[in-house]
Amino acid sequence: MISFNFNTIGELAELAEKQHVPMHEVVLEREMHTSQRARADILQEMQHNWQVMQESIERGIKNTEKSVSGMTGGDAKKIYAYREKGYLGESALAAAAYAVGISEVNAVMGRIVACPTAGSCGIVPAALYAAKKQRGFADEDIVKALLTAAGIGMVVDQNASIAGASGGCQAECGTAAGMAAGALVELAGGTPARIGDAVALAIKNLLGLVCDPVAGLVEVPCVKRNGFATVTALTAADMSLAGVKSVIPVDEVITAMNEIGHALPKSLRETSEAGLAVTPTAKKIQKRVYPD
Repeated sequence: MISFNFNTIGELAELAEKQHVPMHEVVLEREMHTSQRARADILQEMQHNWQVMQESIERGIKNTEKSVSGMTGGDAKKIYAYREKGYLGESALAAAAYAVGISEVNAVMGRIVACPTAGSCGIVPAALYAAKKQRGFADEDIVKALLTAAGIGMVVDQNASIAGASGGCQAECGTAAGMAAGALVELAGGTPARIGDAVALAIKNLLGLVCDPVAGLVEVPCVKRNGFATVTALTAADMSLAGVKSVIPVDEVITAMNEIGHALPKSLRETSEAGLAVTPTAKKIQKRVYPD
C-alpha cells in the first residue's frame, strides 16, 4: 500500500520518490482513502472532468457569443486564428486561446470545470490540451497528470488560499499556473523534484497579482489573465525540464504567497473597490451593467 499523508509539496514529492511511484499515485491513494471510493471510480470521474474541459475548449475557440455584460466574448477565436503568425509560436498562442476560450464559455454560463476556481478555470485544461495537441499525449496519461495537479492545488489550499477574495488573483491564477506547470512536467516524465521546481517557478512570477474585477464580474481582467497565466505555466514547465531550479523552495513560495495575500488590502481582494475596477472606463461599464 502506498503511503499518502502529505501537507506540503515537499512531502508529496518525497513520498513519491521514496516509494518509486509517480506523484499522481500518491494523490490517487489519498483520494481513495478520503473518499472511500475505488480507484476505477476516481479515474472515471477525472476522465469525465477532462472530457468537459475539452468540450469547453472546442466551444471556446469557436465562440462569438458575448457575455450579458458585453465585456467578453470572441477573443479566443481571434487569438486562435492568429496562432501561426505570432511571436510566441503556434503552440503557446493556441494554449492562450484555449484558456481564454474556456473563460469566455464560463462568462456565458457554459459548462466548465472550476480547476481550481471558476475565475482560473482555463489555465490547467488549456495547458494540458496544448500538450496533447503538440506531443500526442494519451487521455489516460492526462487524467493521471490532472491528479497531480489536484494534489498541488490541495497543498496550496491547505497552506495558503485558492480564493481571490482571500489572497488576490495570485491565489486563483497563480495556483492554477502552478498546478498546470506541475502536471506538464509529470506528463513529460519529469521527477517529483522537477515538478516542485515548476510549481515554484510558475507561482513566483504571479505573486502579488491582485483581484480587481470590473463590475464585480469574473470577466475583466480575469478572462485574459487566464491566457497569460497559461503561457507562464508552459514556460515554468519548460524551465524546470531544462534543469532550471527554483532558488526558493516551492513550499516557501507557497508560504510567501499566503503572507502576501494577507498583506493585500481588502480593496484588492475581489471587492472591486480598487485597481482596474475603479478606473473611469470600469465605472462607466458598472453603471451600464447595473443602472441606478
